[in-house]
Amino acid sequence: MIVREKPQAWDLLTALRGSIVPRIAAPVAVLAAVAVLWVVLDHATGKVPRLDGSSFAVFGIGLSLFLGFRNNAAYDRWWEARKLWGGLLADMRSLAREVEVFVPDAAARRAMLRLALAFMHLHRLNLRRLPVAGPGQVADFAGMPHPPCAALDALAGQVAEAGRNGQVDGFGARALTTRLASLAAQQAGCERIANSPLPFVYSLLIYRTTYLYCLLLPLALVSTTGWMTPVFVAVVAYMFLGLAEVTEELSHPFAPTQNGIALDAICRAAEISLAPHLGEAAPEPMQPVDHYLS
Repeated sequence: MIVREKPQAWDLLTALRGSIVPRIAAPVAVLAAVAVLWVVLDHATGKVPRLDGSSFAVFGIGLSLFLGFRNNAAYDRWWEARKLWGGLLADMRSLAREVEVFVPDAAARRAMLRLALAFMHLHRLNLRRLPVAGPGQVADFAGMPHPPCAALDALAGQVAEAGRNGQVDGFGARALTTRLASLAAQQAGCERIANSPLPFVYSLLIYRTTYLYCLLLPLALVSTTGWMTPVFVAVVAYMFLGLAEVTEELSHPFAPTQNGIALDAICRAAEISLAPHLGEAAPEPMQPVDHYLS
C-alpha cells in the first residue's frame, strides 16, 4: 500500500512509485504510434476514413460507465477486505484481554496468544499464496492441508483442555470460543474474496473495448486535430488503460502490490498489541519504504 502525503506539483509530474504509468507506458506508446501512422497516411494519401466524432462520444460514454461499474466492484472488494482485517486485529486485541481475564495460568495464556499470532501470520501467508515461514510457531504448521485452520484448531484445543482441567470456567470457555468463532468468520470472509475473483469476462471486455476505441479514435480526430492526434490518443489511452489497471489491482486486495492491503503492517500491529500480555518488549511498527507499506 502506498503511504504518502498529498502530492505537490513536482510529484504529480515525476512520481512513479504508486503510479500506474510504468505498467501502461508501453501500450500507450504503441497506441500513440498507431495514431501517428494514421496521420502520416492521411497527409500522404488523403484516403484515411474520417468518422463522425459523435459516435465516438457515445462509445466513450458507454466505456466510461462500464469502467466505473468495474471500478466500484473492485473497490468494494478492497474495502471489505480492509474491514475484515481490521476486524481480525480487533478480535486479536479482545482475545488477549479475555485470556488475561479468564485464564489464570500465565504459561497457558502465553501459549494461547502465541498460537493466535501464528494463526494471523499463517492467514496472511495463505492469502498471498506464500510458503509457510515466519516468526514464532508459524513454521510448526508447514505441510498442513490448511495451516491457518490448523493453528486455530490448536488454539481451540488448548481452550478445550483448559476447560476440562478446570483452569477456565464455563463462562470463560464460552467467551473464548465465541472469540475464536469471530476470528474464523473474518478468515472465511477473506478467503471468499481471495478465491472468488471478479469474472474474467469483465477484464476481457474492458481491455478489448479500450484498445478498439483507442485504435479507431484517430479516424475521428485526424481531420480536426492533425498532428496533435497522437497526443489526444495517448491521453485517452492513459485514462482508460490506467483506470483498468488500477481496478485490476484493487480487485486483488491481498496481493503484495502497490494498492494491496498492508497485511505485514497489520500483523505487526497485532504483535505490538499482544506483547504486553506476553511479557515481551513490543516490536517497532513497520514503516513505509520508499512510500510502500507491505
